[in-house]
Amino acid sequence: MQIGIFTVGDVTTDPTTGRTPTEQERIRATVEIAKKAEDIGLDVFATGEHHNPPFIASAPTTTLAYIGAQTERIILSTATTLITTTDPVLIAENYAKLQHLTGGRVDLMMGRGNTGPVYPWFGKDIRQGINLAVENYALLHRLWREDVIDWEGRFRTPLQGYTATPRPLDGVPPFVWHGSIRSPEIAEQAAYYGDGFFHNHIFWPASHTAQMVSLYRRRYEHYGHGKAEEAIVGLGGQFFMRKNSQDAWNEFRPYFDNAPVYGHGPSLEDFTEATPLTVGSPQQVLERTLSFQEYAGHYQRQLFLVDHAGLPLKTVLEQLDLLGEILPDLRKGFAEGRPANIPDAPTHASLVSAAGGGHDSTVYAEGDSATGTSDRAPEDPDVERILEGEL
Repeated sequence: MQIGIFTVGDVTTDPTTGRTPTEQERIRATVEIAKKAEDIGLDVFATGEHHNPPFIASAPTTTLAYIGAQTERIILSTATTLITTTDPVLIAENYAKLQHLTGGRVDLMMGRGNTGPVYPWFGKDIRQGINLAVENYALLHRLWREDVIDWEGRFRTPLQGYTATPRPLDGVPPFVWHGSIRSPEIAEQAAYYGDGFFHNHIFWPASHTAQMVSLYRRRYEHYGHGKAEEAIVGLGGQFFMRKNSQDAWNEFRPYFDNAPVYGHGPSLEDFTEATPLTVGSPQQVLERTLSFQEYAGHYQRQLFLVDHAGLPLKTVLEQLDLLGEILPDLRKGFAEGRPANIPDAPTHASLVSAAGGGHDSTVYAEGDSATGTSDRAPEDPDVERILEGEL
């Protein structure tokens, strides 16, 4: 089980002081949080991608490369990479370069994004969001697996005899997760390729998460990648901890009440009851997190959002210290009763090993031996049906 944290990079006023951090302060804080995550023994640090205020999460590969130069072990990921508005050629180049710079400590999470105005900023039509996600990822998948490609689609200029450089490290592309809050189409896409599915259920009740994960698992098996329970699943979550539960509630309440996304809506009590947000003692966070398996099954990656809603850096680092204290028990709890056939989350080393030690050029012409994916055409009728709302 991989355990880590993610950030959406929001620049939010601290409601207890009225102070808003500068963009530079927030960018620098992101780096410090990532370094702290490695220090306490977490496995993953992920950053979102936003191109609009009040966020500083643009240019994620720049951020991750800078963090990578100051860390040694932690996996660097995204939450998310915008497959709809970012040219897949650019994604292929940037993340392969990041692979080389970090020695393979990189994967990424594809997503459509949830901010409508971003689409026209990058010359795209939000009404084509799902079609863009399908076509762009189909191209990216080929760019990382074929040395020279000819390609033509609907949303960008054709490619003739094109080679994306640098080639993926050891001939093995970064592992891809497909992230979603509410889109069954994204679960279908992840299942189609045999990639990971990350359900960021921070705003949704357990019943919705169970439905989305179940859909992905069924479709993963349908496409022949393995049994449903063997599918690669990740979950999001949120917590606020203090040694004393009531102290946690008292301290976090003003941040929750004024948060840009969920503030001025349901009460903190109602929100924690309906979603995975856990406010309380370390033991309460431990028990609540382990309970996610009751509705999602055994899964591979758990990421927490800990630096949102205007929380100052000092408080975030204190939250990570408390997470570090329960980390051994989290790992132990996730391991208990885990069947032997449930795979671990892929890493660069495991993908290279599965590919027979890696390759220097074209790989997986008939199928992806490292991840169990296939190279079936994106026009597969099941994909078309999901786009048409039939599944």
